[in-house]
Amino acid sequence: MLNLKKSIARKGIVGLDIGSSAVKAVELEGRAGQASLTGLGYEQLPPDTVVDGQIMELNAVSQAVAEVFNANQIRTTRVAANVSGSAVIVKNIVVPKMSEEELDESIDWHAEEYIPFDINDVCLDYQVVGAGADSLFVLMAACKRDYVANRRQAIQLAGKEPIIIDVDAFALQNCYEYNYLPGPDQTVALLNIGAANMTIQIVRGTRSMFTRDASFGGNQYTAALQRDLGLTYEQAESVKRGGPAPDGVDEKQIEAIFAHVTDALALEVQKTFDFYRATTDESERVVEKIYLAGGGSKLRGLAESLAERLHIPVEPLDPFRRVRVDARRFDPDYMREFFPEMVVAVGLALRGVEG
Repeated sequence: MLNLKKSIARKGIVGLDIGSSAVKAVELEGRAGQASLTGLGYEQLPPDTVVDGQIMELNAVSQAVAEVFNANQIRTTRVAANVSGSAVIVKNIVVPKMSEEELDESIDWHAEEYIPFDINDVCLDYQVVGAGADSLFVLMAACKRDYVANRRQAIQLAGKEPIIIDVDAFALQNCYEYNYLPGPDQTVALLNIGAANMTIQIVRGTRSMFTRDASFGGNQYTAALQRDLGLTYEQAESVKRGGPAPDGVDEKQIEAIFAHVTDALALEVQKTFDFYRATTDESERVVEKIYLAGGGSKLRGLAESLAERLHIPVEPLDPFRRVRVDARRFDPDYMREFFPEMVVAVGLALRGVEG
């Protein structure tokens, strides 16, 4: 059950982002262009509970899902959840021009060329995003069935109803489109940096042009601090999150480690841009801006460092830019602290706003 459609005609669905380090929940209500925040929660997961998008500890995840609902008084039980990792394939493909019925009947056959798994072992969805004189441009997404079943089971064990299972990258794009209303020729990169993985998505207007996942995230900074400075995991996490340097550690040492890891991160992004430029038309080559999301994007000075290395403006993506938020119910300081982590959950929740 994958969904690439812009929205569904239901209200009160909770966007549930099950990441490698935490579960994030966002409940929105309203209608197209007038979404309001009604629920928000964040629950940390034990290490290695979710690895490369695969839930390894089902009970731990279901307990975290139940807790994030209970602790934040989220009453809606219908859920739009996410899948990510190496089991997810996203491709832009070109097929001969045909009717909607013909495409629906033949999509499995077209998809087999691009999916490195048995077609019978995946959930598949697609959307026609454009047409030429003799061809159709199709955005296709596939995910291993066991990954999808894995998510559904964890949600159901928590007493919730999984209505939609969507791909991280498209939830990210949905959040961007709703909040920034991009023009048709505006090309940006959406960079979602999690604890263990990073999604790089290039979007032109409202069309996804290219998506790539990389095994790179905030954990790389933690591991480098532990390795190079001999810190414990807890010390390294504290330093990464802006805490004071432990005794005997110089701030310049920390800055040098951060710079080295950021160089590697920027290289991953640049490789993606280079491949995109090599495989697209001249008129679609320029990425004008990068929007950052994900917990790993909160590293101090990261936006400025990436802008300097990539020579492109970089700024955080605000998931509540056009969402109504009642300051009497939601602490603005708490909201700002968790903005980056909530982007995918907001994009998922927007599926429940009528379009």
